[in-house]
Amino acid sequence: MPKSILVTGANGQLGRELRQLSDLNTDFTFTFISRDELDLSDSEAIQTWFMDKAFDVIINCAAYTAVDKAEVEPELARALNSTAVETLARIAKAKNSALIHISTDYVFNGKNYQPYSETDLTDPQGIYGQTKLEGEQAMLAINPAKSIIIRTSWVYSRFGNNFVKTMLRLGKEREELGVIYDQVGTPTSAQDLALAILAIIQHPKLESLTDTEIYHFSNEGVCSWYDFAKAIFEYSAIVCQVKPIVTKDYPTPATRPHYSLLNKAKIKSTFDLTIPYWKDSLADCLNNLTGTDYS
Repeated sequence: MPKSILVTGANGQLGRELRQLSDLNTDFTFTFISRDELDLSDSEAIQTWFMDKAFDVIINCAAYTAVDKAEVEPELARALNSTAVETLARIAKAKNSALIHISTDYVFNGKNYQPYSETDLTDPQGIYGQTKLEGEQAMLAINPAKSIIIRTSWVYSRFGNNFVKTMLRLGKEREELGVIYDQVGTPTSAQDLALAILAIIQHPKLESLTDTEIYHFSNEGVCSWYDFAKAIFEYSAIVCQVKPIVTKDYPTPATRPHYSLLNKAKIKSTFDLTIPYWKDSLADCLNNLTGTDYS
């Protein structure tokens, strides 16, 4: 009998990639919900919705991701990134569901000199990172079995708003762009993350987990936002001069990590994953985009 999978945040980048893959996968029966079907900022509404429902796996893709806006909307950010996760973790434990929750590199301060491992000390520098960390801590405290937290970084997709699509649009409109070169990390294809999650769900190691575990996932390799923009324009044959700028020349309300590299050894060895190089995945994404997708 196929596993029943619930995906929250169905209209986000990862949710939409999972929906695309669901059409090709007969090993699972999928249910997708967005904020229109369920307001995850309302814990009572979550509990009511689940009262007569049970799933083998809950994939929580929903989050408050407006990093700068979170600085002035901490209550809403906390409701979605922390309180909702706590509620879902309690439901998963009560119903013996696996819970796969997506977290972020922003739980770190970005001052490291080598890729962050899952056991490195957390030190978020803004409301977004703090609320995501609180969600992790709540889930770990409740500790639903066969459940995992996946921290990721720099997510992009052919769907939704993201750096790739912003660069494509601006590259068509302008002759020159300034892009930050002193923040480094690894872009993550939402499609690759979705494929990894589906592989994990099918892997026997997930069923054997007695505690909630943390894993890191991004594509392979390293670049700055400047390098990322240069690659986008190169692969898209867009003529736009990219000028490197430093973070202090582009101030934002929330502090961004200067260093976001994630060590992926644990997730690769545990679940036998091979992770694509970031440039290869970027090329695949751009091949699936048309000019009408840039906005």
